Amino acid sequence: MRFVPLAVAALLALTACTAGKEAGPSLGARPRPSGSASQPLPAATLELWHGFSTDAEVKAFEDAIKGFNQKFPQITVKAVKGVQDDQITQAIRGGNAPDVAASFTTDSVAQWCKSGSFQDLTPVIKQDGIDLSVLPEVARSYSSFEGRQCTLPLLADAYGLYYNKALMKGNAPPKTLSELTALAKKLTVRDADGTIKVAGFVPSAQYYENVPSHLAPLVGATWYNDDGTSAIGSDPAWKKLLTWQKELVDWYGYANLEKFRKSLGDEWSAKHPFYEGKVAMVLDGEWRNAMIGNEAKGLDYSTAPLPVADDRPDLYGSGFTAGTVIGVPKGAKHPQQAWELVKYLTTDTSSLVTLSNALRNVPTTRAAMDSPDLAKDANFTTFLDIFAHPKTSTIPASVNSVFNQEAMQTFMEKWEKGAVPDLDAGLKIVDKQINDKLKLSGG
Repeated sequence: MRFVPLAVAALLALTACTAGKEAGPSLGARPRPSGSASQPLPAATLELWHGFSTDAEVKAFEDAIKGFNQKFPQITVKAVKGVQDDQITQAIRGGNAPDVAASFTTDSVAQWCKSGSFQDLTPVIKQDGIDLSVLPEVARSYSSFEGRQCTLPLLADAYGLYYNKALMKGNAPPKTLSELTALAKKLTVRDADGTIKVAGFVPSAQYYENVPSHLAPLVGATWYNDDGTSAIGSDPAWKKLLTWQKELVDWYGYANLEKFRKSLGDEWSAKHPFYEGKVAMVLDGEWRNAMIGNEAKGLDYSTAPLPVADDRPDLYGSGFTAGTVIGVPKGAKHPQQAWELVKYLTTDTSSLVTLSNALRNVPTTRAAMDSPDLAKDANFTTFLDIFAHPKTSTIPASVNSVFNQEAMQTFMEKWEKGAVPDLDAGLKIVDKQINDKLKLSGG
């Protein structure tokens, strides 16, 4: 999951509120069940917007759509690449919505569902007899909001531990946070002046994928109470996580760690420090396997679930997940045909396997994960298992999802550098920021 700038979040909130006041689409403009083969769908040209942009990603979509074209030769799909969430929302507002839209973040799902910007697929899911239990519960949760299944999961990301086998020096991957701390210290190499040459593990929340949403599952931390208000200040798991993190930051020395972090290569380049042997263990997503194959051939590494709180062994094997979602926007010109495309891309095993093999993301149905055609080795299987684990979690949908995550991110950055004198009081301030924003949003 990637953070969206706050300005974009504000735009999403504004447009969603506006969309919520508009009249809903007429009954004839909503998806309808496909019916029987004796009632073929009329010919149509569908416009599919998605956020992927590289040649490999675009080709993957085209290859997956080929199967749909064979099933519905009368329907043409025109895919438009590189479209972001704010562009989708603006198009819906302006009455120029595509027939189908996909987003590779779940941050907009709550706004889209609540405002009616994306159509609720629940009726056609039931009427077409689709059993959503083929999806892990966590995938159903991040693609819906307040009982409205306005999107469906297409592919998923799962997060685990990557470790450099040479730098591990024969040590097994850690299963608990205390084991991670001990091993990080053991594997760290410094110069005489304290300069870090190799870090066993970088605990900074400013380091690549170490964002709050990815770290919370390590301790089972919850984001919200049942009424949608912030649980960050009242859930002791957050304090446990931040205390562990700060102790390891202090062991390195904040200044030393920042000097080291700022010297590292870009996360999305061949200069990634994990490739170069500068970091022994990293938290990362399943897609890193493919990047290593392209950018660091020959790297001797392995993967494992992330370590968890010592008093929560039941969490081991789980992790964080989110992923690409897809749905039918309000105002789609061909909603019934659009629904058939969404249904095909999200439930057809061959389509999901084609996309997963090309993009190296986790397919979301159990049949696709078990398919013999799915390309998987031990390092990729780690993430299939994490995604399927019953305690794998996500950040629950919220109308202020981006704001809430960035509020916590900002706090963690202040905390780790020693600018927060009272952790309990600081977490309560985060609660207030989130709750005040919720009130402004009508929550």
